Amino acid sequence: MRASRLSSAAVALTSALILSACGGRAADSTVLRESFDSGDTFSRTVDGRPGDACEAARRTLLSQGYAIARSDDAQVEGNKNFQPREDDHEQLVLRISCAPRGSQTLVFVSAVQDRYALKKSPTSASVGVGALGSVSLPFGSNDDSLVKVASSTVTDAEFYRRFFQRLQQYLPAAAGKSAPSPSPSPSPSPAAVPEPAPAVTDQG
Repeated sequence: MRASRLSSAAVALTSALILSACGGRAADSTVLRESFDSGDTFSRTVDGRPGDACEAARRTLLSQGYAIARSDDAQVEGNKNFQPREDDHEQLVLRISCAPRGSQTLVFVSAVQDRYALKKSPTSASVGVGALGSVSLPFGSNDDSLVKVASSTVTDAEFYRRFFQRLQQYLPAAAGKSAPSPSPSPSPSPAAVPEPAPAVTDQG
């Protein structure tokens, strides 16, 4: 009887350890996906100063309909709203940082996609009925609100590739790539000296 109890306790302890281990792996799955590899999905090195790069990023966002929430020589933030369905709302927020890297600039960008759902808030109105007190009647509410239901960082490499490709179009031309100066015009050739007229002899 005692051996049976010990066996049951051992089984229960083993099951608890297995469940705990599984739960730990599930909780750490997001962390384990962060490899910190050497890919350049979220960053690029561009020519020019940080101020020029951030200004190019600001113009890139403006050209695509983003509202600029912040902009200076080091950071730019913009957002754009979407409504894929009647009761759903999405917002894409882009944050760009510009850091010096020698004579160039390292541009970092991160996009966060927030999803909102319409939450209906029914209210009731009280109608007085004299001595009987009041009766609550459900009326349509104007207090509906959007509630955030999800938020995630965009990791699509193609999305960022298109962003940086567009940003390149707004960077100022590099000094070495400026239009060549016009070549000096050739000096005019010296005017021809006229030949002296032949002397007239007197035959009379």
